[in-house]
Amino acid sequence: MSSLASYGQWLRLDWMLMVVGAWLLVGVAGLFILRRFVLVARVLFPIGGLLGLALFGLALGALGGTPEVAVLPVGLPALPFHLRLDSLSAYFLMVIGGAGAGISVFAAGYFRKGEGTPPGLLCLEYHIFLASMAGIVLADDAYSFMVMWETMALSSFFLVTANHRIREVRSAGYLYIVMAHVGALAVLLCFGVLQANTGDYTFDNMRTQALTSFWASVGFMLALFGFGAKAGVLPVHVWLPEAHPAAPSPVSAMMSGVMLNTAIYGLLRVSLDLLHLRLWWWGALLLTVGLATAMVGVVFAAVQTDMKRLLAYSSIENMGLLFVSMGLTLIFACYGMKPLAALALTATLYHVASHAWFKSLLFLGTGSVLHATSERNLGKLGGLIRTMPWVGWLTLLGVLSSAGLPPLGGFVSEWLLLQSFLFTTGLPVPLLTMLIPVVAALIVLVAALAGYTMVKFFGVIFLGQPREDKLAHAHDAGAWERAGMVWLGLGCVALGLLPTQFIQLIDPVTQQLVHSGLGARVAASNWLLAPSSPAQASYGPAIFLLGILASFALAYLLVRVFYHGRMRRGLPWACGFPWVTARMQDTAEGFGQPIRLIFDPFFRMKRELPTPFDEQPYYRVTIDDHFWHWLYVPIVDLVNYLARLFGVMQQGRIAVYLLYSFLTLIATLLVVMQ
Repeated sequence: MSSLASYGQWLRLDWMLMVVGAWLLVGVAGLFILRRFVLVARVLFPIGGLLGLALFGLALGALGGTPEVAVLPVGLPALPFHLRLDSLSAYFLMVIGGAGAGISVFAAGYFRKGEGTPPGLLCLEYHIFLASMAGIVLADDAYSFMVMWETMALSSFFLVTANHRIREVRSAGYLYIVMAHVGALAVLLCFGVLQANTGDYTFDNMRTQALTSFWASVGFMLALFGFGAKAGVLPVHVWLPEAHPAAPSPVSAMMSGVMLNTAIYGLLRVSLDLLHLRLWWWGALLLTVGLATAMVGVVFAAVQTDMKRLLAYSSIENMGLLFVSMGLTLIFACYGMKPLAALALTATLYHVASHAWFKSLLFLGTGSVLHATSERNLGKLGGLIRTMPWVGWLTLLGVLSSAGLPPLGGFVSEWLLLQSFLFTTGLPVPLLTMLIPVVAALIVLVAALAGYTMVKFFGVIFLGQPREDKLAHAHDAGAWERAGMVWLGLGCVALGLLPTQFIQLIDPVTQQLVHSGLGARVAASNWLLAPSSPAQASYGPAIFLLGILASFALAYLLVRVFYHGRMRRGLPWACGFPWVTARMQDTAEGFGQPIRLIFDPFFRMKRELPTPFDEQPYYRVTIDDHFWHWLYVPIVDLVNYLARLFGVMQQGRIAVYLLYSFLTLIATLLVVMQ
């Protein structure tokens, strides 16, 4: 069988493959106009955005449909590409297409000449990256999955190192590709376990294998490590705060908002679809890893002074929350608590979409700021909402959603996650009964710190007075950049105001994976979101929004009626001192100092103090990650030692090399003869 040869049964899959193929054609077209910047930016990238929008619509229509399969005659002779479109893959295709559309349109106005890579080549790498992510979620065998996985890793590596003339960018890219290949090796071994020595690497075969609890656990642990490395969970998270700041901002948005979700897809596919067995301690392990990741991510984000590193650590925090909710899903599914498993899985999938939209929007906002000011350091920014109002107000939507404030999408997903904890009753394992309330309390702490971090991010960049004179000349985003950010901003608002409708879209996915869903239950409550019953917990986003608008209207009317004509504008009072300067504002370092003091054990800090002999005294605090020095530095030292040890064997003498070959042959013969 092959797709694109039939027109009935596989219609939706055929059209999706045409979109993926069109992305590849757009990329290849960039090679023919390699340095024609205007054509690449203003024609090819918008076409890529339209294709993303088409994929979004096709995937939306495929949710809840009958699974469609195809076999493409590509690859090795005995290993064709098996493809499958079901509700789970359709949902992630919707996220890839929707977020990718906004990012591509933004990229049409963002990329400049002199990025370090010719525009046409950048276009090729970018669209291969998009196509490979779509290929991952359509793959229905280990071979096609790993081909797409490695293509995604390599194309994103070249995008990260687009400005390869900078040493720090090259170092970040090398770290990323090493971690990507380590994770890929674990994923490949996982598929080797799941096929149970049958030689058939299709996912259909893996679904039929009845593995023992030991081998199922081995497969799950390999999947957790492999996909966790791509998602950036502890302790394999060190690449993420290095690679995301090094990449161009549209690439950072694509990696953080979209690529990380492919790891969530992979873990969901393995644990809830390919593995027939589910053990409670798998969920407990995911809870523990996810909570540790979320705590470390949000604490490190709160003390960052580089705006892109801050968002990178924020992504680590959000991946931790997703692992926590997946852990709850596995625990509930293990004990047959299907409604609660559906609630936790709904929270997971809702946060996947919400994070894709608001994190992409935030990275695009930082890209506009970076182009307008040439600064990433928070300590040199400020007051930009006056000169960049479009970027400022659209970024505010992403900030509010990331902080988990209503009525935006980030609040709904975190609210659903907390409902999953609050409704947890009757678990037969005492350890889980004790663990889950503690995890719930710490999740609330993570949410509070995330709000703190977003206040710092937005306030230091956009509010107050400019900290540098050049900021007065900062320009707002162009039309293409605004269009991309508006699309993502509308997504954040829609996810916040239409939760019941979106949960009904998610319902086919939860029905597929845990055989239960919230669709019928939330549909009965109309505009009131009640995952269990209105008597237990409910949330009305429209009511909340109307309350906010009514409060603003009432305040406006009161001011107009009672104080009209009496108000005068003047300089800020500032405790009686009218001559306020930018140096008197709270800095990014000062804003994060309480977190540094409270969570001091989390950091490896180095303080540089001024001396009496300094002509220009300064005070600097450098914050490093303990995991880098505890885990990765010893591994690097060991590899260097082994390299020096084996280097002794390379003497450049042919006689010595022939002796090595002879001894190897003798040893091989002895082993074979035994």
